[in-house]
Amino acid sequence: MEKVIETPDAPPAIGPYSQGMRFGNLVVTSGQLPIDPETGEVSEDTKEQAHQCLKNLKAVLDAAGSGMNRVKKVTVFVRDMEEFSNINEVYKQYFKVPFPARSLVEVARLPKDVKVEIEALATVD
Repeated sequence: MEKVIETPDAPPAIGPYSQGMRFGNLVVTSGQLPIDPETGEVSEDTKEQAHQCLKNLKAVLDAAGSGMNRVKKVTVFVRDMEEFSNINEVYKQYFKVPFPARSLVEVARLPKDVKVEIEALATVD
């Protein structure tokens, strides 16, 4: 089974891509930006951006029939590695032991000039 994942509870794609894809019991999300899906606004605060990215990620996973507790791998893109501890503080509110595998990478620039973008790989029962 292959299915495109779309939900109004996360911001729509800003390019030619899907919010996520489901392949059998595997869900792959696109990078979730910290855009509030109701207002289209982006906070300037890194912690608030991380929260919004993770809320959007949760919405896409839920729409796919998965959830945060089913995430196996996360990739976090940040504009400033100095925000590492701030992002970890927020991250721990969404993931519990055993934590999924994760990469956190500093990048030169992100879409819409945001500070954080988060994508995940999860499973479905």
